[in-house]
Amino acid sequence: MLLTVFTKPWKTMPLPHLARFVRGLGFDGVELPVRPGFQVEPERVERDLPAAAKVLGDAGLQIVSIAGPTDERTIAACGASGVSIIRICLGIDPARGYQTCIDEFRARCEILMPALIDANVTIGLQNHHGNDIGSAIGLMHAIAPLDPRHVAAVLDIAHCALAGEPEEIAIDIAWPRLCMVNLKNGYRRRINPDDPGEARWQVYWTGAREGYASWSKTAEVLLRRGYDKPVCLTAEYGDPSLADQTIAADVAYAKSLLRRSP
Repeated sequence: MLLTVFTKPWKTMPLPHLARFVRGLGFDGVELPVRPGFQVEPERVERDLPAAAKVLGDAGLQIVSIAGPTDERTIAACGASGVSIIRICLGIDPARGYQTCIDEFRARCEILMPALIDANVTIGLQNHHGNDIGSAIGLMHAIAPLDPRHVAAVLDIAHCALAGEPEEIAIDIAWPRLCMVNLKNGYRRRINPDDPGEARWQVYWTGAREGYASWSKTAEVLLRRGYDKPVCLTAEYGDPSLADQTIAADVAYAKSLLRRSP
């Protein structure tokens, strides 16, 4: 399975430097943000995404996925660059209601379907804590009626853990539509310990071994089931200044778990 990293923490790093850095960590590819202020910006995606793919490809890296817009221009640029997945999350507006937001997402995907088919690109819907689709079961409900070749599930194991979904159950739920697995880790910590009122909690992102999710259990299940799709380390940490050293330790741990016999 391809092991990739979300390059969000290194937004100002020139692409040749980023390529050497990521390759030196031992990754096979990247998830590249296509966002304002990053190496590839949405306004220039047709020109800059293929150029980025060339720079990274020369270093032996593949852009497996992007985190960016889901419009026809970006989809076409992904197709031209060999990028197979556009990863997104789906926010739920409580004032408008869950089903309304789901129906709008599905309708938007149907509109984009001809472009996705032409480019051979998949929208990968990822679960996320907060007012987003947060669980494997939520992902499967949201994407259920859509073409599985072009709308699929990106399962974030840490967000599953925050939602209370055990790793094996979450993977089993999402398995029929799974296109990528995200690995990070985190836990909730109280942010008002001296307040006599209700406790308030905040998610804190940490290293692989220190959060709610079990990377070892995740790897065990993926290997047993013969998973052969990408695994992306999202490099999200509560202290961004520690990203370089933490991602180095995390990728070494991930490789020790994922590249052994089940």
